[in-house]
Amino acid sequence: MVKRIIVGAHYGLRGWLVQRISAVVMAVYTILLIAILFSQPNLDYATWAGVFEKQWIRLATLLFLLSLLLHAWVGMRDILMDYINHTGARLTLEILTVLALTLYALWSLEILWGAG
Repeated sequence: MVKRIIVGAHYGLRGWLVQRISAVVMAVYTILLIAILFSQPNLDYATWAGVFEKQWIRLATLLFLLSLLLHAWVGMRDILMDYINHTGARLTLEILTVLALTLYALWSLEILWGAG
């Protein structure tokens, strides 16, 4: 008889779900942005800046970027869990990954809402 040990963590399902939802958000945003850009008569800097002056496009872009960062975190976490066996090294790399992704998020906020 096989004894199953049930634990409270469901990292596999949660990570899978985060990756799927974030991928859908990124796909919808990409289609939206392509549609907006193709609807513009000319694509110069003024047009590009005008598109991103709208608050809703900035919020959509922020949602895209947060989805991208979550997607990247789940992917990197899975890669590190699969290939880095030494616990200390894996923890160090996970911390560095979180720090890098946090800095990317802050930089994205600065780009979207910073003084320009």
